[in-house]
Amino acid sequence: GERNSSLPFGEGERNSSLPFGEGRGGDKLSAYQTLYTCMKAMSKMMSPIAPFFSDWLYQNLNNITGQEKHESVHLAYFPSAAEALIDVALEQRMDYAQRVSSLILSLRKGQNLRVRQPLSRVLLPVVNEEFILQIEGVKDLILAETNVKNIEFITDTSHIVKKRAKANFKAKDEAGQTLGARLGKDMKTVAAAIEALGNEDIVGVEKSNNYHIAIGEKTYHLAATDFDIISEDIPGWLVANDGALIAALDITLTDELIAEGVARELVNRIQNLRKEKGFDITDKIKVVIENHKFVARAATDFKDFIASEVLAESLVLADKVVGDAVEMTDDLSLTLSVQKI
Repeated sequence: GERNSSLPFGEGERNSSLPFGEGRGGDKLSAYQTLYTCMKAMSKMMSPIAPFFSDWLYQNLNNITGQEKHESVHLAYFPSAAEALIDVALEQRMDYAQRVSSLILSLRKGQNLRVRQPLSRVLLPVVNEEFILQIEGVKDLILAETNVKNIEFITDTSHIVKKRAKANFKAKDEAGQTLGARLGKDMKTVAAAIEALGNEDIVGVEKSNNYHIAIGEKTYHLAATDFDIISEDIPGWLVANDGALIAALDITLTDELIAEGVARELVNRIQNLRKEKGFDITDKIKVVIENHKFVARAATDFKDFIASEVLAESLVLADKVVGDAVEMTDDLSLTLSVQKI
């Protein structure tokens, strides 16, 4: 977006001691400006309860930019909210990005699928009319964070998740009365009716937050919180939900996905060797990898990717390698030679 001249480190105001990398672009500069603004505001807000640390933080920030003339954070004005800058749609997009990413990462962790292993797709059931547009706005963030190739939207979840429901007798209404107390002698009858609900009925409860059950002459009005909803996975998929938000992760691994995952593991091991050997971040290297079926396809099909990530001028497989033994899996170690050119 447009740069605000009141923010630090604008054009012509960059301090050479700051950790900007080469090729600093608008996004990177905006990120540093945002971080600076947040940290300075935080130093002021914490000053009443952490007087010494907040003053140290404020002076370290402000002495570089000279934006404010105050000698101490305790002489500065307390920050006030700029309500005109609040972007509710952006906040919702980022909330979706965080929640969807958390769901996917939790599914990965549950199946011991490391983030370096790419997966093909995740399905997101449409929550409301704005949902697709909001997710599209943060799609790249979600895919990068979770290492998934694509996001697909669906309206029918029946083929990837089966739902069951039970009565949540401990749920309380606005008056603080539990469902069990509200139902009284009809508890068993209502419980049986809820357990008999089908997938579509349960999805309807989640979307509308409203359900009516008639028992004789009485009609009970239930909310989604009165239900314990359980999602059962379909083979080949992992499903998790955060309220009405559902993520269905395709965990089918093709040979190509596996090879790309191994390539990412190789990048990690080579980068670790670079650090151990004390190479500079700009040093070009040559890499020789012990030939093994575990890495053969990855080192061939994703050779250019690996080379670009580790700054390798050459990358080859060899039957005999003099170098460092690195652990690729719990029961497999291979020898890698990483030499500076």
